[in-house]
Amino acid sequence: MSIIVQKYGGSSVAGVERLKRVAQKVAATQREGHQVVVVVSAMGDTTDELLKLAHDVCPSPPRRELDMLLSAGERISMALLSMAIQDLGLEAISFTGSQSGIMTNDRHTNARILEVRPYRVQDELERGRVVIVAGYQGVSYRKEITTLGRGGSDTTAVALAAALAAERCEIYSDVDGVYSADPRVVPAAKHLPSISYEEMQELSLAGAQVLNAQAVEFARKAGIVIYARATVDGKRETHVVVGGPPRGGAAGVAGAKNLVRLTLPNDGASYAVLADALRDWDVTANQVSQGNGCAVVVLSPELCPDLPGLLGKFRGHFGDRVSIEESLSTVTVVGSGIGRNPRNLARAIGTLGKVNVPVLGMEVSALSLRFFTAADRRDEGVRALHHEFVETLPEEA
Repeated sequence: MSIIVQKYGGSSVAGVERLKRVAQKVAATQREGHQVVVVVSAMGDTTDELLKLAHDVCPSPPRRELDMLLSAGERISMALLSMAIQDLGLEAISFTGSQSGIMTNDRHTNARILEVRPYRVQDELERGRVVIVAGYQGVSYRKEITTLGRGGSDTTAVALAAALAAERCEIYSDVDGVYSADPRVVPAAKHLPSISYEEMQELSLAGAQVLNAQAVEFARKAGIVIYARATVDGKRETHVVVGGPPRGGAAGVAGAKNLVRLTLPNDGASYAVLADALRDWDVTANQVSQGNGCAVVVLSPELCPDLPGLLGKFRGHFGDRVSIEESLSTVTVVGSGIGRNPRNLARAIGTLGKVNVPVLGMEVSALSLRFFTAADRRDEGVRALHHEFVETLPEEA
């Protein structure tokens, strides 16, 4: 009997009626003859509400206590969904991340999964039960509750699918798959029936919110096909697979906001201070690069709960030798081989110039062209680059 892992996002379980609808979908999957594992996010805006509550109590809440608090949201969802499935006459059981065997490193609020030991999940599947797992969370080797960062429920689902040798992993949300851009920003965004792991991961890192980048990385390494679908009336889907279709151009365009860029002296002492600060504040930099006598570090406030404290450390050590730019945005064109053609870089810069989107820095790789710009020009930049690279026929390489 094949195993199917399904993941339902916060909007899919936001309220009793939606929970019951999910329960019916899960029951239908089991009645088709599959063993079913369901990963759930917190209901609706629960995580944001808990985070606000924490900051109301303490301006800089300790990360360990944040994990204890935020992991409660998924536990509520898993128990309620288990009840709803049992009300339909099926057997179901809910597990926390630690009970499911999700083992992580010791980084609070942004942990990485090191190993999955799904013994209890396997035992319950053999007993004919639907297993409901709280996403977004695990347990460290020190037996501490940890959370996986924004979108971490996707990672939970894919990691479980890999550990269980599942037939597939289905990611359900309020959109019917992956688009070439956020349709709320670009009305002409195209639905992508299929996309490669590499392109999807790059889009996720660039700001696309449909799938978590770490989840895509897990799927690529394990060879798990991801099906991105809508929970309600999903007539279309996107398959994230090896290779993906040949496009000859861009797969999509994504934007990110609220980034902070630090420019430091490019010397050994600077890197030592940087490494110590990131370790002390338990922060992972989005990017570290060097050139022209400078080291450039890009940070996301989302991954740094005490950003003012971290920036204060840099200002205190380097004084006027550090440049700190806050509230930057990026716009990124993603496509296999897009950065190998120098004409694409010229086209992108020219396109942004025509719509008065300032280029405040850039990065070029085989998979992407990324441009830093002002916060209020991000969406205009996304629309312009999407029109140039997705809506317009690609140039010959």
